[in-house]
Amino acid sequence: MKCTLPLALTFLTVLPWFRFGEITAADLARSLFWFPWVGGLLGLIYWAAGSGMSHYFPAPAAAALLLTLTVLLTRGLHLDGLADTVDGLGGGRNPEERLAIMKDSRLGAFGAISLVLVLLLKYAFFLVLFERGLTPSLVLFPIISRWGIVVLTGLGPYARPGGGLGQAMTEGATPGLITGSTLAALLFSFLAGGYKGPVSLPLAALVVWGASRYFRRRLGGVTGDVYGAMNEILETLVLGLTVLWG
Repeated sequence: MKCTLPLALTFLTVLPWFRFGEITAADLARSLFWFPWVGGLLGLIYWAAGSGMSHYFPAPAAAALLLTLTVLLTRGLHLDGLADTVDGLGGGRNPEERLAIMKDSRLGAFGAISLVLVLLLKYAFFLVLFERGLTPSLVLFPIISRWGIVVLTGLGPYARPGGGLGQAMTEGATPGLITGSTLAALLFSFLAGGYKGPVSLPLAALVVWGASRYFRRRLGGVTGDVYGAMNEILETLVLGLTVLWG
């Protein structure tokens, strides 16, 4: 059985160091286990980069540079999913119309507004963390957000007929995979945030559960774009909690 960590890295980041070979639906599903691990790697990169940036730049510039890094390292993949999801939810009158709008590659007004708001919030939270000297806290938010994607795959169902990467992950998300991913997230969040890290997990799980019910009602389930939107929502939420708990 192939180790699917390289697949998770390739799927979630721009780190192009691996050739995985032929990818099957089962491979995609198994890669879910590694999502919190990839989140932890991203968090360590953000911490290291943020520490260096705060040493050479004033807090506003460091926050802007770190925000840019988070977009570059993930190809803006999750932001794209957020914009598509919000465009669909804001512009369609029924699930079919909303899914059709989400598939349109053009950016609409609702999606643009969501991008501006999320990026502004992240910038503001980064700025506060830099001003308080809390750059180690940057490790936590990508761990919990990637774990949240795993939880959402287990809640399903997949909304869009015809398949796709999202469907392969949704249908292959077994209880064992989700449990293993959750245990990893618990450990990493504790290492990253002390007791506050694991406390964030049930809060994130509650948000994911509520979101899954909402998406099921509005879209008929989840899609790959919804997974990206969930990641952005959780990143922003956890950053906000980190600032509050500072």
